[in-house]
Amino acid sequence: MSDAIPAAPEVSAEDHKLVTLARATRARTNAAEGAAVRDLDGRTYAAATVALPSLAVSALGACIAMAVASGAKGLEAAVLLSEGDGPADLDLAAVREFAGPEVPIHLGNWRGQVSASTRT
Repeated sequence: MSDAIPAAPEVSAEDHKLVTLARATRARTNAAEGAAVRDLDGRTYAAATVALPSLAVSALGACIAMAVASGAKGLEAAVLLSEGDGPADLDLAAVREFAGPEVPIHLGNWRGQVSASTRT
């Protein structure tokens, strides 16, 4: 997989639901990032960045942790909404490790406008 994230992504209707969940979670918490993932059983998990003095977890990292803790075996898709430059290298590595091959990762801004996508 290339580290470059191509533009002009195609986002399915099911993946748009993840965008809505990520956007609502980020807005509710006023966090730096919002993320959502869908596991292989169709269950969804949404989270925002956790930034406490004693605990720091990215939104995507929190989603993956919830899916793993719930017994999910992999992911169908992931969304990250952020004003940053995209997911951290550790987040991408975690998605690749847990999600399996060819899983879409959509990246967008806080408004929910997806601007780029890549695959694991």
